[in-house]
Amino acid sequence: MVLNARLDHRDPLVFDTHELGRRPGALQRLTRTVDAPKDFGLQGVIGVPEGAPVELDLRLESVMEGVLVTGTARARAAGECVRCLEPLEQQLEADFQELFSYPDADDRGRPVAEPGDDAEDDEDRFFVEDGLIGLEPVLRDAVVLALPMQPVCQEDCRGLCSQCGVRLSDDPDHHHDAVDIRWAALQGLAGSLGDGEKDEMSGDGADSADAAEKQEK
Repeated sequence: MVLNARLDHRDPLVFDTHELGRRPGALQRLTRTVDAPKDFGLQGVIGVPEGAPVELDLRLESVMEGVLVTGTARARAAGECVRCLEPLEQQLEADFQELFSYPDADDRGRPVAEPGDDAEDDEDRFFVEDGLIGLEPVLRDAVVLALPMQPVCQEDCRGLCSQCGVRLSDDPDHHHDAVDIRWAALQGLAGSLGDGEKDEMSGDGADSADAAEKQEK
């Protein structure tokens, strides 16, 4: 079990649930704009820049087992198109829901003597600690799931020319004359033969000229 023992109430992604008072059915609605933490997204692909504003709309509900948090995070994500490598931005909206369990209650809300006896069950759970909950890990998971694994600047982006690297969307008529490598080899050979014939013809012409000159003498 992972307790939030080091939560700091001054952290903008830490929320105080004392107002709910562990009364099942009690609700609290919150809106908050926070700065995006570091590495908020898919590293090297797309994400919310560190320090960029993230708008949070939250609903905190007290249930028998703990505090159920339902919310939406909105922000601008920045990245690079996987086809043409141009910078891009897109609006991000990530929905999430997570239960923060009371550490002294089981799945039915009943008090237990030793919280965390079943390590496997507790491994992926979040807990209320001293009335505080930390949303950063929940938000990170939600943002990663909401972001595209292969972002593109536009759906019909044509990418880059494989031969020269020009952005094809900027030059729709861009092309290179395709030459079959087999014919290219023959053309090279033909060119070599042609040069040889020219040399021979030049040589024959020179010999004829010398012969004519000798006869005149």
